[in-house]
Amino acid sequence: MSGPRIRDGRFSRSETTRAEAFSDGVFAIAVTLLVLGLHDPPHQPGGLGHALVEQWPAYLGYLASFSYVAVIWLNHHQAFVRISAMDRGLHAANLFLLFTTGALSFPTAVVADALRADTQGADARVAVALYAGLAAAMCLSWVAFYQWLAWRPELLAPDVEPSYVSHGLLRSWAGALAYALAGALGALVTPLLALAVFVILPVFYFVTSEGLPTAAARGTGKTTGSERP
Repeated sequence: MSGPRIRDGRFSRSETTRAEAFSDGVFAIAVTLLVLGLHDPPHQPGGLGHALVEQWPAYLGYLASFSYVAVIWLNHHQAFVRISAMDRGLHAANLFLLFTTGALSFPTAVVADALRADTQGADARVAVALYAGLAAAMCLSWVAFYQWLAWRPELLAPDVEPSYVSHGLLRSWAGALAYALAGALGALVTPLLALAVFVILPVFYFVTSEGLPTAAARGTGKTTGSERP
């Protein structure tokens, strides 16, 4: 059953339960699709070890993409413990986020196949640019999500820390720029440089999932996040 609705002009606001449940389902499907890229490689008798090593791009792609989806889920959870109601605009921003997340398995597979063929070839350069483009779009979906909350602060719980939305916007813009730069470097310099960024950036989002540290928080050893789970 859906939660109680609150009339808001022509449209209704509702509780977050259905949006959270649907989102968790999409995240689960997204990580399941990623693991489908790992398979028993064709090989001659006695050549399994070599064949497994040769598909290292698939392992690296899985690591980078699973980590990305994992921190998206974590940040999504941290967002929804602070959101008290949903309206049409926030639903749209959330669906944009899920749209980009669900598509991540496609560039992951493209990158793995291209790198197996030639780590420095033209196809590998195009592949990492494709991955970087989608990853940047995922960051921009978070920009839309946080920007809507900035415009509609009444959707947030009353005790949300004042810096939460602004820090979320900053982190999202930083990620979009970092992925765009990684794609450019991968296409123009070497795809391996882009891969390094793809693996490192999820670590940044994990560490800052409760918000960016402030001067006051650094002095007390705490972050700007709340103590809620």
